[in-house]
Amino acid sequence: MTKITIEGNNLLSGEIKISGAKNSAVALIPAAVLSKEKSVIYNIPEIRDIEYLIKIMELLDCKIEYKNNALYIDSSNLKNKAIPEELSVQMRASYYFMGALLAKFGRVEMSFPGGCNIGARPIDIHVKGFQQLGAKVEIIKNRYIITADKLIGKKIYFDFPSVGATINIMLAATGAEGTTIIENAAMEPEIVNVASFLINMGVKIRGAGTKKIEIEGTKELNNGVCEVFSDRIECGTYIIIGALLGKNLTIKGVIKEHLEAFLMKLKEVGVKYCIKGDTLTISKTENLKPTYIKTLVFPGFPTDLQQPFTTLLTQANGKSIVEETIYENRFKNTYDLNRMGAITNIISLNKLEVNGPRKLHGTNVIATDLRGGASLLIAALVAEGITEIDNSDVILRGYSEVIRKLENVGAKIKITE
Repeated sequence: MTKITIEGNNLLSGEIKISGAKNSAVALIPAAVLSKEKSVIYNIPEIRDIEYLIKIMELLDCKIEYKNNALYIDSSNLKNKAIPEELSVQMRASYYFMGALLAKFGRVEMSFPGGCNIGARPIDIHVKGFQQLGAKVEIIKNRYIITADKLIGKKIYFDFPSVGATINIMLAATGAEGTTIIENAAMEPEIVNVASFLINMGVKIRGAGTKKIEIEGTKELNNGVCEVFSDRIECGTYIIIGALLGKNLTIKGVIKEHLEAFLMKLKEVGVKYCIKGDTLTISKTENLKPTYIKTLVFPGFPTDLQQPFTTLLTQANGKSIVEETIYENRFKNTYDLNRMGAITNIISLNKLEVNGPRKLHGTNVIATDLRGGASLLIAALVAEGITEIDNSDVILRGYSEVIRKLENVGAKIKITE
């Protein structure tokens, strides 16, 4: 278990380069098993989830070379093996092997996927989608066994526009006869990234990034090449840090179109920044204004930036309200924020009141999930004194080289095992 120690209240200046998107990379790697023999994925982030996905790929007898943030995958000797709990439980994204291996072999066996405890995240939509394509799904103890003699393309309607289910059914549909249509699909940029990889392999896909996606199954896929989009959540996190501590802090790798709702909310609270191309420059904002935030599926305000933004709101002048509509357990970070001097109150199951501005002070805290950990990291950078963040492995799951990046712009931060 690792611990991050931060001496707070230091202005930050210099440049931070945004890494490849976690939520794209963790889907693209399982998708690579569909390629004929070899594939290359560029701009892979250095995060813990990638390490575990590589271990699963190697379990399946893929040859992996990881250098210069590129992943070279040789799947010519791919074997269909059961994915054990010690690997699947490490991350939520292990479930993408369900769709990919089902398309490739007509059978997949794996233990339940893991991930952060941020609320109920059932994979019922995934399972229902596999069944509509003709698969049989058995759950035995803690294992899924999914089989299909033949997958047949169908029109599938999602009750909720789940990102994971949209990608998983896209992957499975590559191995189905005929055309699969996903209605009420998720529209997140990560879906476009995965679709571009599949298209590069020879799959015909239309509508990725809209609510209706069409996939034509194909027997033979080619080798694949793609590049991971820059991470909009990492980008948003560093922008928040810049709004609190920046001194002409430059953030490179910004895709403005992926962050429009977030950037509009920043302007609403009084944050000023300048964007030129893919580069954003920001300095510390005085007299932040309170606001109301409601998380929504893309293109709405992203749930993954709700917890980091809550830390920003502890410094705003007045009462803010945060409404979380995606996950019901995303206020756990507020316990330790309050211990650091914040005043937040959970006023209903999915609503939080944040009162500010509050002077934060360093103390010992525990990161309970990835984005909650990022919230505490931001608070520690702002706080007077020293903060120790235990269980910081969860932060490393989603923020590539976070210690180095913050050190390079002037943060006093270190990590210990």
